[in-house]
Amino acid sequence: MSERTLKVNCPTCKEIVTWHEKNAFRPFCSERCKLIDFGEWASERHSIAGEPVDPEDLPQLSGGRHSDD
Repeated sequence: MSERTLKVNCPTCKEIVTWHEKNAFRPFCSERCKLIDFGEWASERHSIAGEPVDPEDLPQLSGGRHSDD
């Protein structure tokens, strides 16, 4: 049985990338593209849609645990 090769587009630069476990940056083509994407998330240029969370509700959402307890 032959193994199919999956090719995907790098989310950052759109270059075609072969998806295999030897590619440490998958789904990205390079560390540079991976870091660019990380920077986009860190600077909040990317986000997951949803309703804003009121800081007053955070203890309830985390089960009442605080990192400073």
